[in-house]
Amino acid sequence: MSDEGLGLDVCSAGELELAVAAGFPADRIVLHGNAKTPHDLERALGYGVGRIVIDSPSEIARIAAAVGPDGHQSVMVRVVPGISAGGQDKIRTGTDDRKFGLSISDGSAQHAIARILDQPQLELTGLHCHLGSQISGVKSYLAAVRRMVGLMARLKEQHGLVLRELDLGGGHGIAYRPGEPAIDLPRLARKVRAELTEACAAAGLTVPRLLVEPGRAVVGPAGVALYRVVSVKRTGGRTFVAVDGGMSDNPRPALYGVRYAPRPVGRRGSTDTASVTVVGRHCEAGDVLAPDARLPADVRAGDLIAVPVAGAYQLSMASGYNAVGRPPVVAVRDGRARLLVRRESWEDIRSRDVGL
Repeated sequence: MSDEGLGLDVCSAGELELAVAAGFPADRIVLHGNAKTPHDLERALGYGVGRIVIDSPSEIARIAAAVGPDGHQSVMVRVVPGISAGGQDKIRTGTDDRKFGLSISDGSAQHAIARILDQPQLELTGLHCHLGSQISGVKSYLAAVRRMVGLMARLKEQHGLVLRELDLGGGHGIAYRPGEPAIDLPRLARKVRAELTEACAAAGLTVPRLLVEPGRAVVGPAGVALYRVVSVKRTGGRTFVAVDGGMSDNPRPALYGVRYAPRPVGRRGSTDTASVTVVGRHCEAGDVLAPDARLPADVRAGDLIAVPVAGAYQLSMASGYNAVGRPPVVAVRDGRARLLVRRESWEDIRSRDVGL
């Protein structure tokens, strides 16, 4: 990411520490989060992150006090534009009934901005919004541009404030299975830039620097999860293919019904296929990776199964359920492999339990 000149979002002191340890420039890091702890803010200010996105009025005084009267910190405000978008209800974040951001409709965002302007050590560089995840269309982003520019115009009128940045968040949809919709990124870019230029011209505003957060769209397709089949069981009219992982390394199917398309790798199987349910090894009926996968009819224990589009919101959400241990991460390029994150070992698990 650093080599490509991109910025980086972090949502905790832990993510920030990883970024800094990798040598990522702190001034290109943005700290997000609806419940930033004192430790999160302390580390962010200590490293000198480029932006802190304020998500709650209480953060304003806390950040100002931590910066001190002679300090300086650039901030943005996460605004709720009142637009519902996203592939599933649990990943829609742009309306007033969600935990994120400050509402335009009830004046919360405007009140927070006025408070920030009273803190000379805080510099409000722009506004931020995020509508949701897995958005496959363009219209919701265009609506967000119009509402955010409308707010920027009112701020200029009321406070003489000219904001130089507008962050539209991300949520760009990707296809997890063949035939699923994915957002057309070049079209999104053209439409959003045109809408922003037109809206700013109508409002008499200088066009701000446009920021987007394409995280999933970048790293999601880059990852493939590999599982080994542990058992194949035919019972009750169904075939269950159980693998050596599951919801401890990918809780997304259990959380909000994400569906994947597993594929066999590493051996020639039968040309005949069968509909199977690929399940994990954990003590939950909901530990299902793919309920309707097509795999070779002769799939058997020891086979390898690949699950594409596993680079985002999978291992990052992994848990210690059943003490199975989290899998390694391996980079592969031109037939060569390099270990990036080692497998979690029994010693790792045991060493944290100081009662043993």
